Amino acid sequence: MKLLLALPAPAKLNLFLHVTGRRADGYHELQTAYVLINLADLLDFERRTDNAIVREGDVIGASEDDLAIRAARALNTFAGTNHGATIRVTKRIPSGSGMGGGSSDAASTLIALNRLWGLDLPRAELSALGLGLGADVPFFLHGRNAYAEGIGERLSTIDVPTAWLAIIWPGLHVSTRGVFDDLGLTRNSKPTKIAALSATAGESAGVSIAGPFTLSSPGVNDLESVVRRRYPTIDQTVRRLERFGRARMTGSGSAVFVAAESKEQAELAIADLPSQWRGWVVESLVEHPLAAW
Repeated sequence: MKLLLALPAPAKLNLFLHVTGRRADGYHELQTAYVLINLADLLDFERRTDNAIVREGDVIGASEDDLAIRAARALNTFAGTNHGATIRVTKRIPSGSGMGGGSSDAASTLIALNRLWGLDLPRAELSALGLGLGADVPFFLHGRNAYAEGIGERLSTIDVPTAWLAIIWPGLHVSTRGVFDDLGLTRNSKPTKIAALSATAGESAGVSIAGPFTLSSPGVNDLESVVRRRYPTIDQTVRRLERFGRARMTGSGSAVFVAAESKEQAELAIADLPSQWRGWVVESLVEHPLAAW
């Protein structure tokens, strides 16, 4: 096998995000619910014979910092190999939007190169490797919508009914580090048990499954008040979408979303945006497109 083409790296939304503490290593303890959506970057992979890792396509910043490149090199190191690949990424998920584009690219790279290079590593090993690349990477490798704790690595599958959503990105890149370093950030939200956030809980195939979560489930994003204070345009975006339902920021921003009653309502919610803003009508996904790989 020499080529894998147009592999999706889907975006995610956070239904809520609670910051419950700060660890000695500087990472924050979190609780969140991740939902996959059908907005995705597209990645092409070609096996090389010169053992080089080459990044092509839409590159944001220095290629050495690109998470797809870092994932490929980390996989070689972990497996004790020295394979090569050309990775071409078509970006559709804006950088700094809180939708996990870079982390999703890294996860799809690990999945694809694990196959392209014939490594056959189990998904659990890829997830352990992915955590060193970013806290969201294990979620995308998990393959299903999930409730997460720790720094994002302790995952329980959740059931979330599919729905239409309207997303607005006001053209801003939000620094995650800047938000977490803000003195006004709440870092001691009371931990919530997963059973309190869902109607039922059970076991399936050894993986905890809770539900039903919905895209209008209760819970707040503890980062949102900080981001809205620091970035008035994002505050404006939330207020704009609140006309259509319970609008929320995802991750550390800057994208804002609302669950819509229909595709038509979602289209109305993103109509007539300012020229520098972007909007999408998307559907939530039940599982990652590469979950079975």
